Amino acid sequence: MRSLDSTVGIVAVAAAAAAVLALLLCLALTVRLRRLRADQRQLLGDGPVDLVGHAAALGRTVEQMDAALRAETERSAARIAAAEERLDVAVSRTAVLRYDAFNETSGRQSSTIALLDDRDNGVVISAILQREQARVYAKPIVAGRSSFDLSPEEIAAMEQARRGGGEGDR
Repeated sequence: MRSLDSTVGIVAVAAAAAAVLALLLCLALTVRLRRLRADQRQLLGDGPVDLVGHAAALGRTVEQMDAALRAETERSAARIAAAEERLDVAVSRTAVLRYDAFNETSGRQSSTIALLDDRDNGVVISAILQREQARVYAKPIVAGRSSFDLSPEEIAAMEQARRGGGEGDR
């Protein structure tokens, strides 16, 4: 038996190491090949497939999905624009101002309500109450102005609505 110190022994050890390295490389490649085949079966299915035809079919499917997505995006954008337009004219700022219109001892029974949208359009409604009678006035507001003269309370209610609304007293 020859020693591993000799040239033949060193060559034998190197050949064994190369064989083990080659075996490990083969095992790693086998694992990668199995994963690749599994991915290929998932994509192409089992059985023979024309790759060019399959790629063309996938391209057509992607184009159809892209067209459907673009159409749906346009429909959604139109719906959002319509909703935003409706929201611009919806009553979004309100205020109620209570006050004593005639300095009576009955308390603050009169009130003014301002109902405005984001464009400062809307209505101001005032209810002036006395012991014997009540009067209600409604004045349209367009762009923050009215074609009718506004009382100081109506102007105050509009300002309060612009600031965030709520209920106030005078």
